[in-house]
Formats: sequence, C-alpha cells, structure tokens
Amino acid sequence: MRRAERLTAFSWARVAVIALLGSLLVLLVAAGLRSLLWVLVAMAAVALAGVGLWWTLAHPGPLRAAGALLAAAAPVTALALFVGHGMLVPACLALGLWLLALTAARIATTPAAGSGGHGREPVAVPPANRPWVVMNPRSGGGKVARFGLAEKARAAGAQVVLLDPAHHQDVAELARRAVADGADLLAVAGGDGTQALVAEVAARHDVPFVVIPAGTRNHFALDLGLDRDDPAAALEAFSDAVEFRVDLGFAAGRVFVNNASFGTYAAVVGEPGYRDAKVQTVLRALPALLTGPDAPRLRMRAGHRRARGLQAVLVSNNPYRRLGDPARPGLRESLDSGRLGVLGVCVDSSARAARLLTRRSPALTRLTTHEVVVDTDNGAAPRAGDGAAPDTDTGTTPRAGGGAAPDADTGTTPDAGIGAGGGAGGVPAGIDGESVVLPAPVVCRISPGALRVRVPRHRPGTPPNRPRADWRRVLRLAFTPRRRRAGGLGPRA
Repeated sequence: MRRAERLTAFSWARVAVIALLGSLLVLLVAAGLRSLLWVLVAMAAVALAGVGLWWTLAHPGPLRAAGALLAAAAPVTALALFVGHGMLVPACLALGLWLLALTAARIATTPAAGSGGHGREPVAVPPANRPWVVMNPRSGGGKVARFGLAEKARAAGAQVVLLDPAHHQDVAELARRAVADGADLLAVAGGDGTQALVAEVAARHDVPFVVIPAGTRNHFALDLGLDRDDPAAALEAFSDAVEFRVDLGFAAGRVFVNNASFGTYAAVVGEPGYRDAKVQTVLRALPALLTGPDAPRLRMRAGHRRARGLQAVLVSNNPYRRLGDPARPGLRESLDSGRLGVLGVCVDSSARAARLLTRRSPALTRLTTHEVVVDTDNGAAPRAGDGAAPDTDTGTTPRAGGGAAPDADTGTTPDAGIGAGGGAGGVPAGIDGESVVLPAPVVCRISPGALRVRVPRHRPGTPPNRPRADWRRVLRLAFTPRRRRAGGLGPRA
C-alpha cells in the first residue's frame, strides 16, 4: 500500500474514534446518566413502530387501523418527549456524530483500489460488427419512444426489433434467430425480466450482452454502473466499450439476472391487479398471506443450513449489500463472486416484527451459497431449533446436498428434494419481477462468469463496497505509533 493511502486510512480511523467519543460526550453532557434512558426511549419508539407496521400489513379491519395509528404515534410521541425535555438538538447531534463515526470507520477499513475488488477486470474491446437489440415500447412508461432509442440504435448500426404490445412474442426465440443470422452482440431495452430472457441466449452462445436501462427500476443496470437517467448513453457500448464477465442465477433452469423470490412477494406479484394498483393489491393480499389459516410457508436447504416455516425467500444472483449501507443498499456487493445470496423471512408475531431491524433478528435467515433448494412447507410450523435462524453471515456454504452437480439445462439434481414429503406441484415465484410457477422442489444455483457484458467505457460506475465497521481494527489504525506506519497497517485486501 502506498504511503498516501496508509495516511488516509489512519486519518479516517482517527476521525471515526473522535466522532464516536464525541457522540457519547454530547449525550453525557446533555443528560448525564439519564442519557441511557433517552436511548431506551428511542429504541422503544422504533420497536413500537415496527409492531404497528406489522399489524397494518398482517391484519385487516380495526387492527390494521390501530397498527397504522401506533406506527405513526410511537415516533411522534418520542419526538415530543425529546423536544419537551430539551433533548432534541443533543440527540440529533449525537446521532450525526455516530453516523460520521460509522462512515469513517468503514472508509478506513475499505481495501485500497485494486486490492480486493472484482476478480474480472473490464477489458477494452473493438466495436460490434452486427449488434442486435430488442426493445419493449411499454417498459418504463414509454422510455423507448421518449429517449428516441430505436432511432439512435439504428444510427449506431444496430438491427432493432420493436416488440408489439398487442401480441405475445417469444423474446428468447427472437434472440436465438438473431444469433443464427450472425449477430455478434445482443442488447435489450426493457425491464429486468426481458433482460434475463436474452441474457440466457447470450450466455449459451457466448455472445456479448448489452443492457439499455429502459425499464422501470433497472436493478441490473444499477449494479453495472450504468446511467439509469439516460438510457441512450448505454448505446455507446456498441462502439466504445469495455467487457467483463458476470454470474448468472438459475431457478429450476430459468435464468435470473437479479433475483428469484418465493412466498409472500411472489404471491403478491402474481395477483391480477398488481401491475395497475400495487399498493391496494398489497394491502388487500397481505393479511391472508401472512396470518391467514392457509398462509403459504416455505422451507429451504443450503448445505448444512435448513430453515422452515418461512413466509418469503429471496435468492439473489450475488449477495445484496446490507440495508445499513448508506451507499445505495439495493446494490449487490459484486456480480462475479460465484455465490448466491439467500434471505429468508419468518415474522409470525409482533415480537418478531419489533426485532426485525436488529442485527441478530430471529426473523431473518441470511447466508451465501452455491446452491439452495426451496420447497413448500404448508402444514409445518417452525419448530424450536428448526425455524428461521438468526443472521449469521456464514459465508459460502458447501454445495447443497453434496451430491451430483445440477444439470446445465434444467438446473435440477437427481436428489434435489429437501427431504421426505417434499412439495408436490408448483411453487409460485417471481423471476426478476415476472410471476411464474416453478416445479417443486426448486433448485437455485449460480453459474460463475457465464455472461459476457459490455458497458460504455465512460459510465457513472458504482459506489465502493465498504465492509462493516471493524472497531478493533479501527482502533489499531488510529493509535498505531507514527514510526510503525511504514509497516503497512493500512487496509487489508
């Protein structure tokens, strides 16, 4: 590590320590030992707001109204108490210093550039000779027409296929025909679901793939560092581009570029009115899905880890950053780690709802793995020691089952069942936001480096993936004697 980088790490570590001590000092000066009481008041307000939110989502009628009232009244009451006792300004100042300390600590322990980032660095490539792009005119509220994407793509030398909103078209088959006709690059201007269909064809034929962020949310484009506010800028990938490989996820043989969701969210997405009235549909459907007598439940298995009685399971193509990451928590840590991120949720009571935001919440099961099996679990409530495990960040787990590798086309294994009595029929799922029913049990796996992606050489990029605040390491950095700094105690790869 260069001397300048070491000095920057030391400086941020000292800022973190000073800010942390400052936040504690502000509370002690303002309220003495009673500051602990004010911390408890704030924690109680958050917990009660969580309970109120749970009642709002999980119950209809009067209990929903009471929950909405509690969710609003708890933080307002806490705020009034802080104002009435002159603690609002000290509390805000202490909170600001604590956030500064946390941010500085993470910056201090972030690996230096090039010392622990992506394993596959972008490589400059020549322009495509015969690019092909499919565009969905309805995606993103009409972004294709609004940004003139079809005209600009044709001007860049691409063959453009505009989907007809009035008729169903097999997008994957269109992409396969394009490759057969000599296309040397496939691109999509549409939502993430359409991106996944064409990405599978590109990966199978080892043809580079270009994402044009013309959908509504464009999560894949966000993780690639593209400019989602200017979809036309992605067309530069046809001529002035860099290329790198990313992983692809498979759920029962179907590709996903972002995630596959099972359980509550998948059921809501499958509701007929979801596209046109999302909020109303969610509020109407959730009570039956969360607390109804026939509420669907899931179980999953990944290596030695098992969980059952889950209301929702999210399997992502590479793990997502934590919700506490201020630099866009919706981003994934990388796109080439070769690991699935798995998040299981089981909130069956108000007490669990109140603890949902805590680091060790029993309502959450979080892990990373190469393969996970998801199945229905109706009629089997969580048992002590067999329910949703706390967030343990176990890292990579062995291949689920330890048996034969999954078939490359179907994504299934000979012994894919979760156990005796595995689910029959289908499992509702959301594949990159598209509602489908997959055969049970569903084997989800990852294919490392399966997709060649091209992006413009000049693009916004993504914020650095900063680790958790490691306070022991921060203290070592902050208090290392000057004469020892040359020894390389800076951020580790």
